Parts: sequence; C-alpha cells; structure tokens
Amino acid sequence: MKVSLKWLQSYFDAPLPSVEALADSLTFHTAEIEEAEGDLLDVNVLPDRAAYMLSHRGVAKEVSAVLNVPLLRDPLKEDLPEYPEGSSLSVTLDEEGMCMRYTGAVLTGVTVGPSPDWLKEALEAVGQRSINNVVDATNYVMLDVGQPLHAFDAAKLVAREGRYAIAVRAATEGESITTLTGETYKLPEGTLLITDGNNEGLPLGLAGVKGGNHAGVTTETTDLVIEAANFDGARVRKTAQALKLFTDASSRFQNKPSPALVSYGMRDVIALIQKVAGGTLVDVVDVFPNPPEAQTVSVSLQRINGILGPSFSLEEVRGAFNRLGFSYTEVEDSFVVRAPFERRDLVIPQDLVEEVGRILGYDTISGEALPVLQGVPDQAKYRGIEAVRDFLVERGFTEISTPSFAEEGEIELANPLQEDRPYLRASLLANLKDALTRAAHVAPRVLGPEPFIKLFEVGTVFQKGGEALVLSMGVVATNGKPADSAEVLKQNIATLEQELLGTPAHTHLSIEGQMAEINLDKVNLEKIGEDYAPITVVQGMFRPYTSYPFALRDIAVWTPGGTAESEVINAIISEAGDYLARIDLFDRFEKEGRISYAFRLVFESKERTLADTDLDPAMEAITKKLNAHEGWEVR
Repeated sequence: MKVSLKWLQSYFDAPLPSVEALADSLTFHTAEIEEAEGDLLDVNVLPDRAAYMLSHRGVAKEVSAVLNVPLLRDPLKEDLPEYPEGSSLSVTLDEEGMCMRYTGAVLTGVTVGPSPDWLKEALEAVGQRSINNVVDATNYVMLDVGQPLHAFDAAKLVAREGRYAIAVRAATEGESITTLTGETYKLPEGTLLITDGNNEGLPLGLAGVKGGNHAGVTTETTDLVIEAANFDGARVRKTAQALKLFTDASSRFQNKPSPALVSYGMRDVIALIQKVAGGTLVDVVDVFPNPPEAQTVSVSLQRINGILGPSFSLEEVRGAFNRLGFSYTEVEDSFVVRAPFERRDLVIPQDLVEEVGRILGYDTISGEALPVLQGVPDQAKYRGIEAVRDFLVERGFTEISTPSFAEEGEIELANPLQEDRPYLRASLLANLKDALTRAAHVAPRVLGPEPFIKLFEVGTVFQKGGEALVLSMGVVATNGKPADSAEVLKQNIATLEQELLGTPAHTHLSIEGQMAEINLDKVNLEKIGEDYAPITVVQGMFRPYTSYPFALRDIAVWTPGGTAESEVINAIISEAGDYLARIDLFDRFEKEGRISYAFRLVFESKERTLADTDLDPAMEAITKKLNAHEGWEVR
C-alpha cells in the first residue's frame, strides 16, 4: 500500500522521522517496505495484517506502537453519531449471507465538481487520479480508514412512493454489467451484485469490486445514495479473479475487514462529502443481521517467555499491549486481551505472543544452543535402504524419483492437484515405464558390451491395506531387443537377492517384462543396514570428460523396408574405430518401400584434437560397409 508521509503526519502531533527511518522501523517490527522515496512509503502488507493495515490509519497505528509515539487522533476510537431514521431507502440482502452488513445513506442537494486542492494533492500523492469531489471523498476515506465506499446518483434509481430500494443478490446466468470505465462484463452465475430493487433488479455495481455506469455520479448529480458495506471476502476474490478486475476495493474486501468498520467509513464519508460538496443528510439505513461478539484471547507470561525465550516482565508485556492499544485485564500472571474490532488476526494465544515479540523487538531474543540428543537414533533401516541404492548404482543403475500421484490406484484423492492424476500410486511400475520410454528416446546409443539403460526407484506406494516401501527396477536395451532387457533384469535381480537381500526375496517380487518391483517391507533392511559401509568411490562407474573438443559427422542411408535401426547402428560401430563416442538417430522416414535412417556420429579423443585425417578413413570405411549390404545405399 502506498502511504503519504504528509497524510501519516496528520495522525501525530510529534514530527515523524524520514521515510527511510520509518521504513527501517516498520521492516523490523511490522512489514517489509517495497519503496521509500521522497514523501512516499510503499508498504508490503501481508494477508495476516491486511484487514486493518490497508489504510493510513492502520499504518499510523503501527508507527505509533513501533516508535512508542502516541496518536494525535484515532478515528476508530471516536464516538459514532446518531443519524436520523427515515423512509427514503430500503435495503434487502441476499439469502446466502454473502453481505454481512449494508449501510446506505441518502444525501440531497450536493454540488458535484472539482475537489479542493488539499484533497487532490492527498490522492495524487499515493497515485490516485482525482475524478470529482464526491468520488474523491469516497476514495479518500477508503485510503484513510480502510473501508471501501460507493456513491450512486439517486436520480438514476427508481423511487416508489418516495423510497429507493437497494437489493444485494447473486447474478443469474447470462447477466452482464457495464462498469464506470465503460467495459462490459459477462458475469459468472453467482456473482454478487448491488441492484435497484425498484427496477426489476437492474445491476448497479459488482459488490466489493466496482460500480456500474448506470448510476454513476456526474456533474449533473444533486442527490446521492451512499453505500458502505461488508461483503464476503471469498466471493469478492472469486469475482475479481473470474473477471480479471482487481481494484482497491476488492483487495480490501478479500482480506475480510471487520463489519464494524462500516459505521466509521460511513461517518467519515458523509462528513467529508458535506464538507467538499455540501448537501443535506436525509437518513441512514443500517442492515446488520448478525453482529459478531467481541473476542477475547488469553495468554500467560510463562507462555510468552516459553515461546520467545527471554524473561520478559509483566511490566514489559503491559507496555507492549498499551503501545498496541489493547484493552486487557490481568488474572495473576495471565492477560485476558479484548482484541480491537479491526484486529481480526488476533485469535489464539500465539498471536499475542507474536505481538509482544515484534513490539519489544526480536533483537531482545538471545540465541540458545539446541539440546544435545541422548543416545544414537536407530538408523539401521535407512542405512539398509542406502545399501540397496548403492548396490544398484555400483552395477550401472541410475536412481529416479517420480510423483506419488497416478492415473489409477486404490486410494482416490478428494482434491487432486492434477485432474489427470486423481489417485495415489499403488505401484511404481507405471511411472517407471514412462521413465524408461523417455530415457530410451533421448539417450544416446550406448557403445560397448552393455547397451542398456538401467533405472530404479525406492519409494512408497499407497494401498488400501496400508503404505509399503518398494523397489522398482527397469532395463531397456538401446539395441532394440526387449528379450535382452528382460534377461539383464533377471540377472541383476538374482545378484541383488544373493548378495544383499537374501532369499526368498523373489517371493515379494512382481515382474512385467523389462520391469520388476520388490516389496522392501518384506526384507530385513535393519540387518542389511547393520553391516552397511557407504561407498566412497565406485570403480568403473564414471567416464571422465575429455578436455579436447569433439567432432561431428552425419551419415544417412537408404535400407530395404523392415530393416531395424539397431542393424544399421551395429554396422556403423563395427567400422567407426576407437574415436566414436556416441551415435544418435536424428531422422527417419519411409518412401516407396524403403527406410531412410540419418545418424549423427560424435568422435572424441582424450589425448588430442581430432583432425580430418583421423576421421576421413573411418567415414570411408563406414560408407563402404553400409553400401556392401544388399539394398543399402548411403545418401
């Protein structure tokens, strides 16, 4: 929220420090400052304090408490006037209870025109554009005490027997509204509206968001219906998000200000309009079906010190509460605080503890070392899991981690994060299959005696009988032979069982071709963990990068229909020589019964930079080899 230092100063008799000094104090005790320059503070008000701090009065209250400087005035502590009761206006609220309170006032004989200089300057200092004296008055009061307000041109409403009628209701399907700025919005069903109850429910404004243009105030306006209300914050936020229409009013309502604030906003706006535009107050109608009861929160000195750490005295805590303007009573060493109506963030004892800590200063809280844990925690099971991981990594497997949400499962989520994954996984195999498919697609054709991609995951699955810890393993052959993959998988499972898990681990195993899953809950991980020593270096695992640049060559070949990609790869590898590091297929298409394969070959040396004289003989040998096959032709 943008705060004017001049405006803020009106709340104090003593001179305030510079905006830079105020920024430092507020940052340490209350809220971060986005900008502090000239006469302007931009305060980053977080949701927990937004119900009272999105106003100059709210920021002034914080400055008063932080600097321990008394307020010259507090509009929320001043008496409310008694207004005349009449019959010029009726108010009807929606049946869903989305409007907690609605206060309407009728003023006649106003003169709409430019605002006085002081009002223009105050609004412009915080980035607001002056419109006219009536609209400016509603905006000024909102920025001053935090209560959004709106004024309607009464002449544009229908009066029956001398009475205007305001009705708050939900929009029906297909309704639309044109706002004050001229944009027309098609309204989602259920949008809360302010309507003319005497004119077939004609929409006058989007409740808590923006006024409509039907009853906008102009220089021709002489009579006003003024609105001060409290709307459901969630409904206002939903409307603003659906229409992508975010306003100063919606930002305040969505943070749920107190319904009691309505009275103070109405008092101030009536007085200000009469000051800058004249007019006579006819009457005020206040519909407040369920006024909330005043809340009290209790906290003991022992609890305050137990959470914060220091040994604050009763006098120090009293001082913090007095600076904050809290009403409280003391019962022995406990405080029973009656929270100010605008402080809707004070609900539980910990909220009061936080208030004491931030006002007295977090720098008063000294650091303490954590207590030393007695004994050694039992980590045998977790060491056993690490042993399984290291065992597989030593044998060329790569560990993956996949989401716990799945397309299918035994436990359905009430509120899934993804619509296409509404279940908790009952197995790791579906995710493992996806990972193997992606790995086979993007991985280079591995050269050497083991052309296999080997993946594993250790994770929890969720079944109706309870959670289980499982190990999934998968192998895919880059030579395109599933049978080879299944055989390598079986060999690795057999080795894992014999050397680590022990038999009969296979009785807790499910195998699906190139994938397998072992229920580790059936394995004695504690026993494995007792004998486990973490590996430091795995011989043969890593292939160091060469410091010399690699060289690229491309080759494409026509082959008869039905020729496997792996057959071409093996032919290339057989003639490529020792410098070939990897080979990737980057193009494949079929035409007139033939298949064209195009490969990119990567050559590198650990001793030197390769030259054409190193690569030309290899490429000639590869070309000769490919052309020697019946029906093959290098392009």
